Amino acid sequence: MPANPLGLLLRNRRAGRDTLVWARDDLQAPESFELTSPAFASGATMPDRYRGRLRGENVSPPLEWTTPPRGTAELVLIAQDPDVPFGKAALHVLVAGIDPASGALAENALAFPSPVAGLRQGKGVMGRRGWAGPMPVRSHGPHAYVFQMFAADQRLELPSAFGLDDLLGALRGHVLGRATTEGLYEIA
Repeated sequence: MPANPLGLLLRNRRAGRDTLVWARDDLQAPESFELTSPAFASGATMPDRYRGRLRGENVSPPLEWTTPPRGTAELVLIAQDPDVPFGKAALHVLVAGIDPASGALAENALAFPSPVAGLRQGKGVMGRRGWAGPMPVRSHGPHAYVFQMFAADQRLELPSAFGLDDLLGALRGHVLGRATTEGLYEIA
């Protein structure tokens, strides 16, 4: 397939890692536990299976984590792409209510509705809930999909149709620790 002229034109434009939730000063905390995926190594290419709905299966990848800090009441997961060409990092999933003791989310646990009891899914890309897999502009180069997990010291009070701003407001001042991993995806 020939290169996409728009992707090539925008190749050096990126929202940037400073637009990730991870970079926010008000959510800083020790990186006191680890987040991984058995489907790909951190910094490696994500399998096509996790690609977005238009061309892929849009299945969320499995995730695993080590024991979060003592006193963790729930975990929050935010996945973002800081390599979009305009604005701020694109939001690919927004989930609260993750049981810290479970240690893992199985493949497709982030579908909406989720098969996992207790997960609360916020509005992400275009107001959708659930996993929205990678769909970068063809020929734009590799995009990082950064999975950011935050350990909260209390159950978060959130409206039923919460968005990122609601979650950030509820999480502020309650982060005990955090962990991250990332997968890459590119449509050449």
